[in-house]
Amino acid sequence: MRKFQFPVDVAHAKSVNETFTELRRLRTSAAVTAVFLIALGAWFIWIATAWSYILGAVFCIGAATSLWVMVWAPRKMGSIESRYAAGDLVPSVVAEKLPDGALLLALIDIGKPGVDEPYYVLITRRVRALPGHAMERGAQVPSVSVLADRGRNKGGRTWQLVSVMPIAWGTTDQAVLARATDAITEGEWALLHANIGLSEKVRTSKNQQLLIDRAELPEDLR
Repeated sequence: MRKFQFPVDVAHAKSVNETFTELRRLRTSAAVTAVFLIALGAWFIWIATAWSYILGAVFCIGAATSLWVMVWAPRKMGSIESRYAAGDLVPSVVAEKLPDGALLLALIDIGKPGVDEPYYVLITRRVRALPGHAMERGAQVPSVSVLADRGRNKGGRTWQLVSVMPIAWGTTDQAVLARATDAITEGEWALLHANIGLSEKVRTSKNQQLLIDRAELPEDLR
């Protein structure tokens, strides 16, 4: 496990970090859904019949669930600083240029703490912006891993939900980006560049992950 500490520019991160942009969209969607369900539930209750009371209660329960998601999601995610501190430093490269951004290809060990062997996979992530990086195929983008399980399902030897956050989403300091790039081994960067053509296969595979054979890993990752 390799951590990378740097001072997170919170204002910058809030404006460009797409992980937290997606969180804001989720909360907004949950709030809108809750308002709609509350209004619908109130209307059915106002009708004041046996069946309408039942439907009204169902819609109110749905509204409560949406409100719970709105409150729970940011607590589950944590602060921007905590997400960068929790993740491991991982390499990613621009694999494809897209009309609205780029597709990153990243190398991540998805093995959980205590697992005695690595589970390195290739994953992809679509991004709209990469401040401080050229949006060109092969560009090196140091990132941190974002690992989680689905709901309360904590079993298994590997994480179920895997993504990356570019360090460029957390700082505009070019010296920090250069230090992060240098902290990743040449073997890791070489492995990604050698497999850059697999980005479409990774993107369309199950869970958007492709397990790397240990024999193909750089010596220091085996």
